[in-house]
Amino acid sequence: MNLTLSIDEKVADEARRAAQSMGMSLNQAVRLYLERLAGREQLEAELAAFKASALRSTGRRKGWTFDRNELHERS
Repeated sequence: MNLTLSIDEKVADEARRAAQSMGMSLNQAVRLYLERLAGREQLEAELAAFKASALRSTGRRKGWTFDRNELHERS
């Protein structure tokens, strides 16, 4: 997919230099940024879905609760 952006020329020149210092073109740097941005949104969506699922869950404890003293009992 081709994408056209409107960027101030000074910003583009500085970004191009920064990308070159990292061994990549400005195009590669923008692509990498967009891939990370898209991945972050996907991760945030997955985490939100997990949180919602966890909050809906009744769990499997069947009334059991953690007891610190019980942890240290010896049989």
